[in-house]
Amino acid sequence: MDYFLSVLGLVFIVEAVPYMLFPGKVKSFAQYIQKVRNGRLQAVGIIAAFSGLLIIYVSRRMAGM
Repeated sequence: MDYFLSVLGLVFIVEAVPYMLFPGKVKSFAQYIQKVRNGRLQAVGIIAAFSGLLIIYVSRRMAGM
C-alpha cells in the first residue's frame, strides 16, 4: 500500500506541473478539448491506459531480471 500511495502522490505532482508552469495554455487547451469528438478522446484514453500498462509490465519484468 505504501508503494501505491507513493505512485499516486507522484501522479498528482506530475499532473500539477502544467497548471503551475502554463496556466494560460491549460485554459486554452481546455477550450479546445471541448471541440474534439468523443470517439477521439476515448481512443486517446484507451491508448494512454494501455501504454501505462505496458510500461508497468516492462518495468516489472526488467526488475525481476
